[in-house]
Amino acid sequence: MSTLDDTLSKLSDELISIEAELAQPDVASDLTRLRELSQRHKELSELVSVWKELSSLRTDAASAREMFNEATGDDREMWRQEISDTESRIEGLESELETLLLPRDPNDGRNVIVEIHGASGGEEANLFAADLAEMYQRYAAARGWKLQIVERRDSEQGGLDEIIFLIKGADAWTRLEQEGGVHRVQRVPVTETKGRVHTSTATVSVLPEAEEVDVEIDVNDLKIDVYRSSGPGGQSVNTTDSAVRITHLPTGIVVAMQDEKSQIQNRAKALIVLRSRLLKAAQDAQAAEQGGLKRSQVGAGDRSEKIRTYNFKENRVTDHRVNLTTYALEATLAGDLDPYVDALLADKRARQLADSDSR
Repeated sequence: MSTLDDTLSKLSDELISIEAELAQPDVASDLTRLRELSQRHKELSELVSVWKELSSLRTDAASAREMFNEATGDDREMWRQEISDTESRIEGLESELETLLLPRDPNDGRNVIVEIHGASGGEEANLFAADLAEMYQRYAAARGWKLQIVERRDSEQGGLDEIIFLIKGADAWTRLEQEGGVHRVQRVPVTETKGRVHTSTATVSVLPEAEEVDVEIDVNDLKIDVYRSSGPGGQSVNTTDSAVRITHLPTGIVVAMQDEKSQIQNRAKALIVLRSRLLKAAQDAQAAEQGGLKRSQVGAGDRSEKIRTYNFKENRVTDHRVNLTTYALEATLAGDLDPYVDALLADKRARQLADSDSR
């Protein structure tokens, strides 16, 4: 038995053990343990299923080689083709198995919180933020994810100062994680009278949704302010102090909510976002200790700190991280993000495999 087969045999035994534990009545009452076991069961089930299929194909390939050696005439060519087809499927499953054995992102399977802000470029940046928000909402709908707007602050000319939404989907984190960063737009703004192309940016943050069991918040660490919500231009849109601003004193993280008319609802939403920001901060700190901290998703929002450029004049979208350029701007803004997401996932997998081989 090869080292890989030995590893997978042990994982198969672990799967059997987890299934036995999941059948125990007391596990259902321990939500944290139930979630951990269910997640691990899902990972191992996929691994073991591919391994068993691979083992079966290897047996088929060995049998086909024996038949090929014994065959004559046309039968020999038939078995040659059978061997070729089977080996091709084996190669594909071996590649899939390599990917499945890579270290799992701790946030896989989590829902995500997406925050979008206009950055450099004044009102044009806010208008672009609205375009990005629409793009992600359409992408979520196409993927069958559920989307809930947590907070929305409109700007004076129909753009967005800020929007925060929660996206629920089994693969939402996997496919959206790398959307975080500075997005740059190059186009003629509606306010431009001389037809000049302007460059503006909006920032996107992607956070894993944290549950109460993930992040424990001491109420004594919170400074909570309430005030009247306001709309574009600062005018009051509510006659009661329903807006909530929560400051987490140990970290200085501030979350403000005013989308709901109820102070209680705004506070609940603010705590959801705060937990997610604290979880991400803790994960970044751990990654830094391990020497693997990535550059911050957002940076300062400067025009030069871009991950993707949307050029209206050339109908061009360029993802600078994987040097991918398409000439399908309209389709992209309509939610067709898979070409970029798939390329980024393939690049991530290649880097993980390279890191794994170098160890």
